[in-house]
Amino acid sequence: MQQWVFLSVAIVCEVAATSALKASAGFTRLWPSVIVTIGYMTAFYFLSLTLKTVPVGVAYAIWSGAGVALIALIAWIFLGQRLDMPALIGMLFIVAGVMIINLYSKATTHA
Repeated sequence: MQQWVFLSVAIVCEVAATSALKASAGFTRLWPSVIVTIGYMTAFYFLSLTLKTVPVGVAYAIWSGAGVALIALIAWIFLGQRLDMPALIGMLFIVAGVMIINLYSKATTHA
């Protein structure tokens, strides 16, 4: 169970860092740049803890899939990014894939 908490923290930190990336203006603005740096460092640290018990392929699929969906949602809500139907359908497939891995895959733990 702890590995999923670690992975969740990694996802949240990566999403926060990526969300601040545009505001950093190429790392020319201090505080957004600090958020990006600390966010990615924390995300990779917690991802590394996750990888002690979860196979890298599974962890990365969940991490990247959840990150893509959350970043798109944040960009839509806060940055005014428009999402067309193919984008929404694609993200639904990503979320469905993550759910299938979590609910049904036996590859989520080491044998």
